[in-house]
Amino acid sequence: MSTNDKNWRLKRTAVSLPESFSSIAVPKNATGWRKLMAFAGPGLMVAVGYMDPGNWATDIAGGSSFGYTLLSVILISNLFAILLQHLALKLGIVTGRDLAQACKDSYSKPVSIALWILCEIAIAACDLAEVIGSAIAINLLFGIPLTVGIIITILDVLVLLLLQNKGFRYLEAFVGGLIFIIFCCFAYELAVSKPAFAAVMGGLLPTTEIITNGDMLYIAIGILGATVMPHNLYLHSSIVQTRNFERNDEGKNRRLNTPP
Repeated sequence: MSTNDKNWRLKRTAVSLPESFSSIAVPKNATGWRKLMAFAGPGLMVAVGYMDPGNWATDIAGGSSFGYTLLSVILISNLFAILLQHLALKLGIVTGRDLAQACKDSYSKPVSIALWILCEIAIAACDLAEVIGSAIAINLLFGIPLTVGIIITILDVLVLLLLQNKGFRYLEAFVGGLIFIIFCCFAYELAVSKPAFAAVMGGLLPTTEIITNGDMLYIAIGILGATVMPHNLYLHSSIVQTRNFERNDEGKNRRLNTPP
């Protein structure tokens, strides 16, 4: 796989995340679990994006209204998300560009500006849900007013930025700890709710009712939009470049598990 700049409209002028670029060593001949753990950090960071208030809201709405019927939509959406995240990872490793840089270096300036504006709108809409969702969660858990909850949410973003400045591994470890807590909560909920596994397995099979029922289709579209999220593609193609590996064809092919 060649990364020759002649294949791009513009040459690359900067690396992605310059403060963290190639800051985490990857063993040259790592195999199996060692290679998995070397790249597990970006996976954990991306996984957080699939646990946001948008996912919670649409999934809970689908479950409370239609039982297990929309599980097939969640399954299919996640399969699409896995494919797109895999492509984003490859983009970052092979080209040395994140998705934003790739768009800038591939498209004309008017198209790039239009994409930037659309992304800014999407970021604002996403952050609105995240901030308000976090404030509501803090209010429900501790009775703290929403205004104070919003301030706390803003401050925790600054803490994450501080951890990134201290070292990207610290940020990944912190996020990994939060994901472990969420995993424990999920396990507890499954044990307490005692779902009907036969019905769960049946819900994984798509039905025509999802299309013919307007209310069900509306929530299904919401689930799809909350799962296949563009900002996670930008994130993954960027943070995978925090790994320090050989920036040549052989090294990139080794990280992608493809023959040179």
